[in-house]
Amino acid sequence: MTQAPVAPWIAAQAAQLLAQRGHAWLLAGPSGLGQYELALSLVRAWLCERPTAAGACGTCGSCHAIDVRTHADLCVLMPETHLLEFGWPLSEKAQSELDDKKRKPSKEIRVDAMRDALEFAQRTSARGRSKAILIFPADRMNAVSSNALLKTLEEPAGDLKFVLASEAAHELLPTIRSRCLAHAMWWPRTPDALTWLEGGGLTTDQARTMLGAAGGRPQDALRLAASGVAAQDWVGLPAALARGDISVLKDWAPTQVLDAMHKLCHDMLAVAVGAGPRFFAGADLPPAGRVERLTAWSKALGMAARDIEHPWNGGLLLETLVSQAQLALNSGHQA
Repeated sequence: MTQAPVAPWIAAQAAQLLAQRGHAWLLAGPSGLGQYELALSLVRAWLCERPTAAGACGTCGSCHAIDVRTHADLCVLMPETHLLEFGWPLSEKAQSELDDKKRKPSKEIRVDAMRDALEFAQRTSARGRSKAILIFPADRMNAVSSNALLKTLEEPAGDLKFVLASEAAHELLPTIRSRCLAHAMWWPRTPDALTWLEGGGLTTDQARTMLGAAGGRPQDALRLAASGVAAQDWVGLPAALARGDISVLKDWAPTQVLDAMHKLCHDMLAVAVGAGPRFFAGADLPPAGRVERLTAWSKALGMAARDIEHPWNGGLLLETLVSQAQLALNSGHQA
């Protein structure tokens, strides 16, 4: 799969935000709408040596430094898991601890990283221009990190700009939200999202299936396809689970299995009460099951989600989840 081009709805939002004044933005919305991509577009433009109304030039030394993750005037605050995913360097201390297997990558924004960011905020610009701090997902800051950020966010030193991006902005401290200009992420039109996904290397049928599987969120759709979930497997998943066939899921991560089952359960419940499905095509769903059995399945999936990171026996966990799914999906046949 090739690298997807910058989404047109991301470029349009960047141009709109760049035309407005403000030193701190909060980009909010559900996953898969491009919060990180929009945040990066903003900091690229803020730091660019030859910016235009549309954003960064893409060719200057500053743009190149961001591309290779070495810009001295950009501080990226993310959980270590996200830093590794997006190719940003870890601090020497964190990298050493991970290399020595002393701990696993953090899923929160660590207090040590926040302290480094606050020290960065007080330094003089290395390139003699503005500086920027990008925080994503901002809701991964704990209470200590959030409170440490407050004063700098309210009274930044010099020409320092912030962009916070979150898929759960309601979890941020109210004092953090009040210090930022809020921007609600745009939902792209389906034809635009499909065209963009095809530009990322998906066929038309793959793009349509993956976009449905992601609930209309294009970045999530592309991420799902990149994870190895095949479009034909997604289409055949309801029938396979109704048969109790676990083979289609054997290479999926437990979190992917649980997410897919949550979506299937949602669609089955929607159909059972007369609504339309969201994640699967109606023709691919088994006959409607009993609402009470589907509701019980939904609760069981919720309980499983609480402990999904536990080091379970993968085979036994998969068999249990598929058995629960098979009973719920076939409950319409029961008296």
